[in-house]
Amino acid sequence: MRPARRPAGRPAIRSALRGAVATVCAAAVLAAAGPAAAEVAAADVPVKAGVEVEIPGPEHGGDAGSGHTRVPAAGVRAKTARGLSAAERAVDGAVAKMIDNGPVADRLDVVVIGDGYTAAELDRFHADARRKWDEVTAVEPYTTYRNLFNVWTVDAVSRESGVSGDPGAGEVRDTALGSYFWCEDIERLLCVDQPKVDAYVAKAPAADLVVVLANSAKYGGAGYNERSATLGYEGISTASAGHAKSGQVAIHETGHSLGKLADEYFYPGVPGYEQYTGPEPAEANTSTLAAQEMAAQRAKWYRWLGEPSPDGGTVGAYEGGGYYVGGLYRPTDNSIMRVLGKPFNLPGVEAMIAGFHRHARTVTPLTPTDRTLRVRHTAKAAVPRLAAADGRQLVVRWFLDGRELRRFEGRTAVPVAELWLFDLRVHRLSVTAQDRTPSVRDPRIAGTLRSTAEWTVRL
Repeated sequence: MRPARRPAGRPAIRSALRGAVATVCAAAVLAAAGPAAAEVAAADVPVKAGVEVEIPGPEHGGDAGSGHTRVPAAGVRAKTARGLSAAERAVDGAVAKMIDNGPVADRLDVVVIGDGYTAAELDRFHADARRKWDEVTAVEPYTTYRNLFNVWTVDAVSRESGVSGDPGAGEVRDTALGSYFWCEDIERLLCVDQPKVDAYVAKAPAADLVVVLANSAKYGGAGYNERSATLGYEGISTASAGHAKSGQVAIHETGHSLGKLADEYFYPGVPGYEQYTGPEPAEANTSTLAAQEMAAQRAKWYRWLGEPSPDGGTVGAYEGGGYYVGGLYRPTDNSIMRVLGKPFNLPGVEAMIAGFHRHARTVTPLTPTDRTLRVRHTAKAAVPRLAAADGRQLVVRWFLDGRELRRFEGRTAVPVAELWLFDLRVHRLSVTAQDRTPSVRDPRIAGTLRSTAEWTVRL
């Protein structure tokens, strides 16, 4: 059963729940004024084409999100774009590596694109991009793992400064990515023309995650959390460059795209969302099991039960999550997957670390691996440093034909001459960097937190 049309002031609801494809909840904002403005009325409507996006929670409310809706992939072309001048074309599409932590193949590459910045405002876009990335990396586990990321900027030149829908719904501007507030009549929902975004993303050497910064101080954002079938990135987060809360919106969205986490907020009093009766969710941070059942079945986040969590309180099974008031449990009361400004909870941190390692390798061979090394050669590798508060680093270990060479532990370079080879056989030399973080307790995840490089060596 889907929510019926409800009084103003309720958040928008997810447009399509697991296993339901016949209907969605489309959101529509009611006219209002002031911080307590009425927000949404929803009704069952046929599924419409487009892409699914998450709606951020109200600016002055507590919820991190207000459900999902579907929007046109190409946005709303309300204004005919004018061509760029020769001077504007000369700088449009320029790519810069804002944060360089290694080769694109071995790092999680974030591409930041600005919209509503004229050619004269590109320096401000670069400053905005760096400031927003600083906000992201101030939150764990981004802080500890920030050296696993590269960050690229792509300059998108707009003919006009600012974006559509700012300050009012009737404001229309000619911008490179077609960003606009009042998407689907929701003031804070900041949508883009995704094909235009993709045209700029394609200019960067690689993209695992995309952030679009709107040249605006108005509160808003959106989470495009479907993986790109053509470019491979995990999702797009849109955010207002000039609003202090927008960085938190982007971090929440990466909880979905990188951590594959569920929303932990829910909707009291909304018909159809009183009680969840479906199967066990796939996401790591929602479950149909109460704490006692979880512990007995050794399921989901049972390894964290009873532990103090960074977002406050103790890890347990708190009823309400995945949009449902009952029948689903979340690990803590108020993580960032429910409330902006909060950290990830312990199961969320574990899921994010797993996501980081899906995209980033922790060993980069500096000595080519496609040739046989001789006694005059040295096997060299680069291993990123962690920025953990406790000083913990990746564990670097060397192996010869599968046998560990303990005397080389922690080193990133080993001369072949020091291997003490006494025969003419071909041998295998390998180096492994392993992340033994205490923030991961699931052995299945822990087994993925390592990378290896291998060479053939002989006298």
